[in-house]
Amino acid sequence: MLTPVAPSELAAIVTSLEMRARPSVRPFPASPLRLARWRAPTPDAYRTLFRRVGAPWLWFSRLLLSDADLGAIIHDDAVEIHAVLDPAGIEVGLLELDFHQAGQCEIAFFGLVPELAGQGQGRWLMAQALMLGWRRDVERLWVHTCTLDHPSALNFYRAQGFTPFARMVETFADPRLLGALPRDCAPQIPLLDPPS
Repeated sequence: MLTPVAPSELAAIVTSLEMRARPSVRPFPASPLRLARWRAPTPDAYRTLFRRVGAPWLWFSRLLLSDADLGAIIHDDAVEIHAVLDPAGIEVGLLELDFHQAGQCEIAFFGLVPELAGQGQGRWLMAQALMLGWRRDVERLWVHTCTLDHPSALNFYRAQGFTPFARMVETFADPRLLGALPRDCAPQIPLLDPPS
């Protein structure tokens, strides 16, 4: 059965995946990149990196928040934000871990700039996420992806040891029509201008 979606909206299938046991130790992938903890990024700096990493996949949720609301999230002690830095110190990726639920770590945001796709750096970043996420009191690590993400995202998470446990459909206003992202962003997802 097909369910119509308004021209001004998008729909995505969201898959949630989890890991209930710490994975066995593996060799750490080599990388020229390094991870730096962002203890108190400014909302503008955070949004800039969020856009650079997520715009091709229409990440927009954090772009619609006020500075105060975004600051409440990214400065929360239960949230850890890490920037991926290239050898020149330029931010080229984002890892955000959420420890709000006792005994759990959610990989809230995980990604690299599109220029790094296909170079194996995602495995390096996941190794970092697993090392940082699996703490003494953590019994479950989880993440979600959707059909708007990179086409390999779901299989990547499964290959890293995550098991799917839930599927949902999400509909939302197209962020390109809201002005949160440029209209030419994510050309692989058709932009349907609603009738005036």
